[in-house]
Amino acid sequence: MRMTRRRALLGAAMSLTLLAAGCGSSDDGTDSTPAKTTVSDADVEAALQAGGNLTVWAWEPTLTKVVADFQIKYPKVKVNLIKNGSGNDQYTALQNAIKAGTGVPDVAQIEYYALSQFALSKAVTDLNTFGAKSLDGTFTPGPWSSVHAGDKIYGLPMDSGPMALFYNKEVFDKYGIAIPKTWEEYAAAAAKLHQANPKAWITSDSGDAGFTTSMIWQAGGRPYKVDGTTVSINFADPGTQKWTGLWQGLIDKKLLAPIPGWSDAWYKGLGDGTIASLVIGAWMPPNLESGVKAASGKWRVAPMPQWAAGEKVTSENGGSSLAVTEASQNKTLAYGFMKYATVAEGAQSRTDEGAFPATTAQINADAFKNKEFPYLGGQKANEVLAEAAANVAPGWSYLPFQVFANSVYNDSVGKAYTGGGTLQDGLKGWQDASTKYGQEQGFTIQ
Repeated sequence: MRMTRRRALLGAAMSLTLLAAGCGSSDDGTDSTPAKTTVSDADVEAALQAGGNLTVWAWEPTLTKVVADFQIKYPKVKVNLIKNGSGNDQYTALQNAIKAGTGVPDVAQIEYYALSQFALSKAVTDLNTFGAKSLDGTFTPGPWSSVHAGDKIYGLPMDSGPMALFYNKEVFDKYGIAIPKTWEEYAAAAAKLHQANPKAWITSDSGDAGFTTSMIWQAGGRPYKVDGTTVSINFADPGTQKWTGLWQGLIDKKLLAPIPGWSDAWYKGLGDGTIASLVIGAWMPPNLESGVKAASGKWRVAPMPQWAAGEKVTSENGGSSLAVTEASQNKTLAYGFMKYATVAEGAQSRTDEGAFPATTAQINADAFKNKEFPYLGGQKANEVLAEAAANVAPGWSYLPFQVFANSVYNDSVGKAYTGGGTLQDGLKGWQDASTKYGQEQGFTIQ
């Protein structure tokens, strides 16, 4: 994963009515998928050897090498890798292609939070057709759960973002701040730092939908429950209130830097010590290395603070899958490429290139865990991050229209950061807006 996937994904929302299952075609021939319930591994390998054309829409940079290596191994397959924007930009292009019934790619990169929206509209294929259920145990719990909708599997995990605490050791040492192991200690550290230096903050937050849902997830909140087209939205649950209670205190005391993530000011703050920590996904190290070069050697990583001392509970923040579109005329070939990219040689290639893996083989490898990060003072950061991946709390669900929900987050919750009510009030507004939209799209909202 790279920075372009970390920005707040608050762009144009997709309409589910536009994503209604429709016809479409890839650029090549007829469907190579045999007309039977399950396609075997032998069938997939035969399709790869026979060859054909595939179109892949993805923005993840490590896929460039994966595609090159794949075509060397399978010279009869031609892969056209297209970056059609990232995040919502690509989703908009994909929905337009589906609506038009032409130009739909065979494979698309889709973030976990958006996958259910495409699955419900039947825009992507249930991979159980290809025996994807046999991959159970291949991926870490968070990503594997995120590609499921009931018993159906709509994508193969490409990477993951278990959350951890990245902190500026130089700043912490200067002000005598111990690494916070609980959120209570984190709040105390925030107050201590800002009192010692009014121009420094423990972290920044000006409102971000992905961060909010990740924090609620770790706190035990489960505001979304999805059963087909019946959806429950409830931000009054105890886990959500646990997080808002803590975070509202930080906002009220002005202990959070009001700096938008991924802005120039944000990078500057990370570099000069005025933003002293980040609670963020495990994909962060490459972004620090490339975007905050001046702070090389100063940053470290520690486990995510806990709600109760001694616990080990994390959540996911970011990550995406590869999915086969329903419109593809080469589904078997497309699945073969996806499996190569996410499970076989491609998984190791992407890990070597700096992506944080979703596969247990890569994440548990000694070479991965023992890798030293010069930027992080030589720390073996993956030891911490691999443990975080193993401790992701189960049971989280996204809305089947989460792309829309995230796009209107700042209309309600975002106001709490500028004095326009509380986080809990904002979440109620977000709930109401999401409920209204869901009902307009034909969902039963409880």
